[in-house]
Amino acid sequence: MKENRERKFDERRLYRRRRRIRNQIIAYITVVIFFAAIVVGAVFGIRKLMGILAERRQAKEVERQLEEAAAQAEQENAVVEPPAPIEEAPVEDVDWLEEIVETAIAPMPLEDRVAGLFIVMPEDITGVGTAITAGEGTQEALNKYAVGGLVYFSQNIKDKEQIKEMLSKTTMMSKYPIFLAVDEEGGSVRRVGSSGIEVTEVGDMADIGASGDTMAAYNASAEISSYLYELGFNLDFAPVADVVADASSSAMGRRSFGADPGAVGDMVSAAVGGFQDTGISSCLKHFPGIGAATEDTHEGMVTLEKTLDDLRASEFIPFRSGIDAGAHMVMVSHASIPGVIGDNTPCSLSEEVVTNWLRGELGYNGIIITDAMNMSAITEYYSADQAAVMALKAGADMILMPENFETAYEGVLAAVREGTISEERINESLKRIYRVKYRDRVDQDGNVVDNMPTGQQPEEGGENGEGTPDSQEEVEQTE
Repeated sequence: MKENRERKFDERRLYRRRRRIRNQIIAYITVVIFFAAIVVGAVFGIRKLMGILAERRQAKEVERQLEEAAAQAEQENAVVEPPAPIEEAPVEDVDWLEEIVETAIAPMPLEDRVAGLFIVMPEDITGVGTAITAGEGTQEALNKYAVGGLVYFSQNIKDKEQIKEMLSKTTMMSKYPIFLAVDEEGGSVRRVGSSGIEVTEVGDMADIGASGDTMAAYNASAEISSYLYELGFNLDFAPVADVVADASSSAMGRRSFGADPGAVGDMVSAAVGGFQDTGISSCLKHFPGIGAATEDTHEGMVTLEKTLDDLRASEFIPFRSGIDAGAHMVMVSHASIPGVIGDNTPCSLSEEVVTNWLRGELGYNGIIITDAMNMSAITEYYSADQAAVMALKAGADMILMPENFETAYEGVLAAVREGTISEERINESLKRIYRVKYRDRVDQDGNVVDNMPTGQQPEEGGENGEGTPDSQEEVEQTE
């Protein structure tokens, strides 16, 4: 009995033990299954989350691409506005030619500045009878009188090589740039053409004017200018801008282009281009117009019966055309117009004519030069110094061929020293003169270039010229 109880007890204990082990196993399996379920759920959740995130990223990328495409399409279809202009600081325009001219004039002594207002014959400063070479006498004369220019006539021209050498040496000897001038209109007035040099004859301006062909006027002037330039000249006292109604009665004869002011103006304009395009400065003459004169100012007083309205309707027109064409110089005649001026004062000495009409009404800013001051229309009524001072006070820039150069020069010098003429007034004329002489120092755009021939630099004096002395041959002088 006891054994049965012990056996049953052992069996129950064994049963309980097995049940406990079974329960533990079940518990472990449950825990494992639970954790496995958690892991599977986590994996599934993570994958689901990653898919959602990927979808969102893809949606955003598609949206971004759509926005870019829309922006690009809008940019392509939009009107492109020009960029706003960049405001640059204003650049002050510099007149380099004016700077060069002022630099050249500033160091000049007063004596040289006054002498620079004169154009004279070489004999006037050398004292010889006829100058046919530039030697020691020319060098000494130019050192003493730094004249603004020299004018040559047929008697100074023997042959081509002689005049070329003479002009070349004169250029080298001058302390400053110098005008080397001549009267070469064509037709009856031909200083070179009537010398021993063979050149093309262009004929009378009256014939060219009658043709109505302005190109013929240009070509004639260009032909003259070409041979003058080759010889060494740089200024021609041409073209004639006078209006001549009747060549048979006018003192000008066939030197004018004709009777119609407009047609003459067209010819004058073309002639100015022909001269200056080929390197020779032109000079319109004889303001305000002496085509109606029947007498010659070489011989005495010449009076014009004209009103100011008459002049404006006729004589002024060709001069205005020549001025518009850029003529470097205008020559004022010695004729008198008492009906307008009020007395017999020659136009060349009249402020009304020179300053009020030519400078003011016609707006001319170039060089104004008198006609030759050794003409009887001047010398019979005025001394050389008196006439020179009057011309400058009237507004002229240059004095051509005074009857006595030294007297005229000393008279102007004294007038400046005494204050009758201011130094500022002298400098104004010199600036106009040197703007022409130095015109090749700047290009068309106003930029500085260096085309100044050797021997014409303002800082340097001329060479001590070597060569034969000036000829002392005596001949009669004509103008």
